[in-house]
Amino acid sequence: MNTVSLDHLTPRLDIEVAQHSTAGVKSCNEDAIGIRVPSGNALLTKGAVAVIADGVSSAESGKEASETAVVSFLSDYYSTHDTWSVQTSGLKVLKGLNIWLYGQGQKYLNPEKGYITTFSTLILKSGSGYIFHVGDSRIYRLRNGELEQITRDHTTAVSGSQRFLSRALGLDTNLEVDFHHLELQEGDCFLLTTDGVHDWLNHKELQRLASSGNSCEHICQTLVQTALDHGSDDNLSVQLIKVNTLGNPQREDVLSKLNSLPLPPPLHPGTIIDGWKVVREIQATSRSEVYLVEHRQDNTLAVMKTPSPNFEDDAAYLERFVLEEWIGSRIQSSHVASVIRQDRPRKFLYYLTEYVQGPTLAQLIRERTRLPVVDARNIIIQVASGIRAFHRKDSLHQDIKPDNIIYTNEGVKIIDFGSAYIAGIDEIETDIERQSLLGTLDYCAPEYRLHATASPRSDQFSLALLLYEMLTGKHPYEAYRRASTPSDFQRLVYTPCTRHNPLVPTWMDAAIQRALSIDPDRRYPALSEFIQDLKQPNPTYSEQRTLPLIDRNPIRFWQILSAIFFAANLVLLFLLLSNR
Repeated sequence: MNTVSLDHLTPRLDIEVAQHSTAGVKSCNEDAIGIRVPSGNALLTKGAVAVIADGVSSAESGKEASETAVVSFLSDYYSTHDTWSVQTSGLKVLKGLNIWLYGQGQKYLNPEKGYITTFSTLILKSGSGYIFHVGDSRIYRLRNGELEQITRDHTTAVSGSQRFLSRALGLDTNLEVDFHHLELQEGDCFLLTTDGVHDWLNHKELQRLASSGNSCEHICQTLVQTALDHGSDDNLSVQLIKVNTLGNPQREDVLSKLNSLPLPPPLHPGTIIDGWKVVREIQATSRSEVYLVEHRQDNTLAVMKTPSPNFEDDAAYLERFVLEEWIGSRIQSSHVASVIRQDRPRKFLYYLTEYVQGPTLAQLIRERTRLPVVDARNIIIQVASGIRAFHRKDSLHQDIKPDNIIYTNEGVKIIDFGSAYIAGIDEIETDIERQSLLGTLDYCAPEYRLHATASPRSDQFSLALLLYEMLTGKHPYEAYRRASTPSDFQRLVYTPCTRHNPLVPTWMDAAIQRALSIDPDRRYPALSEFIQDLKQPNPTYSEQRTLPLIDRNPIRFWQILSAIFFAANLVLLFLLLSNR
């Protein structure tokens, strides 16, 4: 199977790891530890993981809980979508794991004596460290000889030296996890311990032993033995991870890897590449060329996209082109054009998608000017389904526009992934200077042009704008293209759909206006809520348009507010003068 590789992004993270665990003076070891350092794309997209857990001794299944937590996390984390960010992947796995442990504990008369364990994990990916923590196991960072405790103990004092866990896996259905994101430096060491170690060694002793300069394995064993010598009466577990080099790739290395496949030669009808014959050119721009191709053996039609020779030495462009196929191959939706996986190695840099026959929405809008309300709504519902497939993979499409939507008798399909944001890839450090604004100016949300943080609500804005254009043939904001500063955008006034198309219900127009709010916080929290309000009237959107004035006409809102303040100041001034 010919697959897409992202080896050009591999930071060659070089780490040294060691771990040691013992029951100590107890008959049973209820601690559990595990480290996984994968190779290839798994190290790139998921990173290296160290996990430590301490089963609660007062629980009847503490040992089973800690072992399950470690084994399951190391397995399930690497099974999550490689487009997801570390935070998304880790939290989803931990929440599912917590619910399972809690459910298992319900078979006991006292659930608090069931499957309960502390949990701390360190994930090293590219140039960053990520920590998930609940309970009183600990994670320290040793940098330049100074030891710093990163996590905090989730314990509550009862009396004297007695403490009980206020947070742990399996303790409650609502799991609150501490999350930390750290920038790595070469030479950083991370120390993970259970309370059988750190409760019996003071901070200075931990620091002295951890920075001794011995091998990681020797340090782990020394820490455990020293704690035992100090009288530790609990299970003892230690993990040590040392970052030797971050290994950021050089630009020349990046270019050589991206160029491992040469760009295709000029293609013409009849040209054959890897068993695919060019039928005709579909589109050619300064950034790419698109062809209709046919497989010589089974006559399957497909679309071949090739990079433009104008960017042959542009690492950012080539990375983006490689990522187009990578993300496209991971999105599964009947409303997103699927990437075709090939059975034979490629000789040139290109990728294939299914051939979707039909006009683009841009062509449809030009032909009809305005689409019937029901037709436009049905199209948007399908496009939203495709967009949600991106969002489920912790990705944003970022370029929803009429040219990127194909209209067919079977439904609509999104056909381009060239501007997609992928959280899991964005975390990977590289010296390539990536573009921040990749979408189309008229359709991208304001936050892109203001260099603010994008989110699924950014795709919501573009989707609503697409619907507005289908219903009216117009743009909802005059001078939108010229806006570039926060004040420019605040001065924009929404033009109701009904002004251009009286057939649009006012309740639907109200939903569109909310999704098109300049402030992303004022849009719908979820795309599904927007779609629901397009399907049926929201009671809050009456025929009299009950939207707040700040949404309907922000300029008028601030004018009225200013007038009120001015009048209030005059009254205060009059009262002050009257009292003299």
